[in-house]
Formats: sequence, structure tokens, C-alpha cells
Amino acid sequence: MKKPLLATLGVFLAWSAMDFVIHGLILRSSYAATTSLWRPMGEMKMALMYFTVLISALAFVLIYSLFFSRKGISTGVAYGLLFGIGTGLPMGYGSYSVMPIPYFMAFTWCFGSMIEAMVGGLIVGSIIRE
Repeated sequence: MKKPLLATLGVFLAWSAMDFVIHGLILRSSYAATTSLWRPMGEMKMALMYFTVLISALAFVLIYSLFFSRKGISTGVAYGLLFGIGTGLPMGYGSYSVMPIPYFMAFTWCFGSMIEAMVGGLIVGSIIRE
């Protein structure tokens, strides 16, 4: 149980840091241009946001550790890529299809999610391996 918990912590910290870069720096002007779509900063529920990232990291790690027989860095990165495609496309382009967000935001959500998942796969594959 030690390795999955360590991997979950690693993925959570990596995803949280990358979220800060993606949403707090890269997309800052896009969020400012679409303020009517988001809660004001004072009403954002950041504790809930971090909780959802933690639960997502735990699920990501448990899927890998419980259902993959071959474990290692290459398997982790491949898993991360597929997971990223499965989550990034609907997050970016699915949202773009129904929300008036800038294309740059949709693109960044999509490919940012893919990169985050691949980094998560790298972490989990490095920690939990044969």
C-alpha cells in the first residue's frame, strides 16, 4: 500500500503544480476575457478543487496498480497518454462545442490535460513497477 500512496501523492503534487501553470499563468488572460463564465475569485471553492484533484490522482494510480499486469515507465506513460486523450478531448473540445470560450483555452485544456496525464503516468510507472 506504500507505493500506491506515494504515487498518489506524487501525481497529486505534479498535477496541482501543472494546474497552477496552465490555469494561473498560461490561461490567465483567457479567464479574464471570459469572467462572466466563472465564479468570482472570492467565491471559488479551492479546497473542493484540490480534493477533486486528490481523488482523481488516487483513481488514476489505483487503475494502474490494480489492472495493469506489466508495470514500468513505458507502460505508465502509455497509460497516461491514453488517459489524457480520454479526458483532455472532452474537457477541451467538448467544452468548446457548448461554451463560448476562446479556442486557445480549449486547445490548452485539451493538450494540458494530455501532458498532465502523461506526467502522472511517468510518476506512477516510476514508483510502481515490476
